Amino acid sequence: MTGEIETLADLSKHYKDSVPADLREAKSFEWYLEEVYAHPKIARNAHQRVADMFDFYGTRYDEDAGVVEYLMASEDPLHDGENVFYGREVHESIHEFVNKVKSGARGLGPEKRIKLLLGPVGSGKSHFDWIVRRYFEDYTMSDEGRMYTFRWTNIGDVIRDQDPSDDVVQSPMNQDPLVLLPQEQRDVVIEQLNENLDAPYTIRNDQALDPASEFYMDRLLAHYDDDLEEVVENHIEIVRLVASENKRQCIETFEPKDKKNQDETELTGDVNYSKLAVYGESDPRAFDYAGAFCNANRGIFSGEELLKLQREFLYDFLHASQEQTIKPKNNPRIDIDQVIVGRTNMPEYREKKGDEKMEAFNDRTKRIDFPYVLEYEQEAEIYRKMLRNADVPDIHVEPHTLEMSGLFGVLTRIVEPDSDTISLVQKAKAYNGELDDGDDVDVRKLREEGEKKADIAEGMDGVSARFIGDEIAEAIMDATHRGRGYLSPLSSFTHLEENLENHGSIPEENLERYHRYLEMVREEYKERAIEDVRHALAYDIDEIRRQGEKYMDHVMAYIDDATVEDELTGRDQEPDEKFLRAVEEKLNIPEDRKDDFRQEVSNWVSRRAREGTSFNPQDNDRLRRALERKLWEDKKHNINFSALVSANELDDDERNAWVDALVDQGYSRDGAREVLEFAGAEVAKAELEG
Repeated sequence: MTGEIETLADLSKHYKDSVPADLREAKSFEWYLEEVYAHPKIARNAHQRVADMFDFYGTRYDEDAGVVEYLMASEDPLHDGENVFYGREVHESIHEFVNKVKSGARGLGPEKRIKLLLGPVGSGKSHFDWIVRRYFEDYTMSDEGRMYTFRWTNIGDVIRDQDPSDDVVQSPMNQDPLVLLPQEQRDVVIEQLNENLDAPYTIRNDQALDPASEFYMDRLLAHYDDDLEEVVENHIEIVRLVASENKRQCIETFEPKDKKNQDETELTGDVNYSKLAVYGESDPRAFDYAGAFCNANRGIFSGEELLKLQREFLYDFLHASQEQTIKPKNNPRIDIDQVIVGRTNMPEYREKKGDEKMEAFNDRTKRIDFPYVLEYEQEAEIYRKMLRNADVPDIHVEPHTLEMSGLFGVLTRIVEPDSDTISLVQKAKAYNGELDDGDDVDVRKLREEGEKKADIAEGMDGVSARFIGDEIAEAIMDATHRGRGYLSPLSSFTHLEENLENHGSIPEENLERYHRYLEMVREEYKERAIEDVRHALAYDIDEIRRQGEKYMDHVMAYIDDATVEDELTGRDQEPDEKFLRAVEEKLNIPEDRKDDFRQEVSNWVSRRAREGTSFNPQDNDRLRRALERKLWEDKKHNINFSALVSANELDDDERNAWVDALVDQGYSRDGAREVLEFAGAEVAKAELEG
């Protein structure tokens, strides 16, 4: 163990430092009025506070993806990155959600709508909703996110039939203290607040007091001859309000239950039967403000699998969203202020969308698509995060393992391209940003085409990261049981293939297509494995530099229509077209595109020369790959491929050198031997077929 052991005193101090200094302190209404004049944002509504929360934790513009990232989702500073979200599409969805909240903060309409996160199972929508709630709790603990409410005190001194146990009553709806002011006087205060407000929105508050508080206010005003100052000075205390899902305070999660047992009182509250004998049935003090909408006031209402609710039950959301009020049984209407977030999967959405009787509800929702990740390297980061957050056995994850699993997932999610010039795997690579400068592929057009052909949107169906992550976990445990210290793509492919049929969320009609996609991924991995082995067996940095210099000499002579000096004879000769094409064909550059490629490389060399940087083919990824492949072609005839697949020659010095070279590329020694055998067999097979 490193570091000093934390004592109880240390832990206590850390806790005390983490909570607001005024958490337990009661203030006067006069104090609150002065404080809100100095800091108008204290009086924000729920949409405004949630909108500011996203900016509070930081933003970053990802120029490569062209999307705004909110650091609470892209870095997760509260949990040391444990809940980071990956993928351009996901961050676009988060940005869309934030934009709707910010529009609601400005009063542009979305504040009166349900923000409905729509996506397939395992797309991360529930986890994002969870993250928003966690950060809202933390934000309200900070000085920038603070809010206050009020409580009634010494009520029994004036209202004689008040139950002694109710002598101190906190605002049942945790309302902002400004609601204590009659609307005309409140408007004067709010106008002055907005004069000092530095924000893209204005403070607004036209809520009525909740029925119980309205009752207390009326009785107390009558007692004090309508002297509001006397009422608030003698019977009102201002207290800090901190959001807490566990306490059902300013955050509420609502889950659908058995349809037969659904009751609207779960949302709107019900009669407090323990108080009926004290106050009587029609008394507002005999109401229990324990409904989900009541608990979520001033914060966030989160509805899980919202569209699984009965149609009649969803009607309560109409007033809650559009009118921002609820109407409990046997109780006056209650104003509410909250961001209403719903989550639903695709089957429920399709069912409700086609229901004409749900038109009013659908009109009051703002759909936010939450798709699967469509960049396979970003998908691999999801699996990598899963491994980071778990107690993983001591096992080495070989190169390409997570990426190839991610590629399979992406292939199941994207739409087959219309054009015959690009394959599904090439489309996935294009989405992943693997386009070379000379590739004639329009990614934007591919995305537009995919959106048009998809049922709802591209990435809204397919295999989930949850399923693939489970199979990776199974492969890891299987490797552990077998005493294998590494996880390779080949073992993960086996687990994926064997368990596709066993996964309940994969429709049977998709199985054949998914198996075909797995074969595509195997083929892609074969090429990458051979490339790694090629690098290990034939890599010669000096030879690559020499060949690179030769290539550039002949390219420059070709462009300038000049000659080049022969290395052996010293005589001038024409550029060696055969040599140039031998390099370029390793990148599948056709004859009619060779001039473009040569000019591209020439421009790159000239640009580096102007910057004072000497030529090095290692610095140009495309040229380096082409030269490596040509060097491989030149040397492979001298390589004994049978040695790669022969277990009897594992201790051979040359073979160990190959293993060492692969270890330098990130392989374990056992994993290096496996990829040598796999790639060697494939190359030997190709040589025989050739």
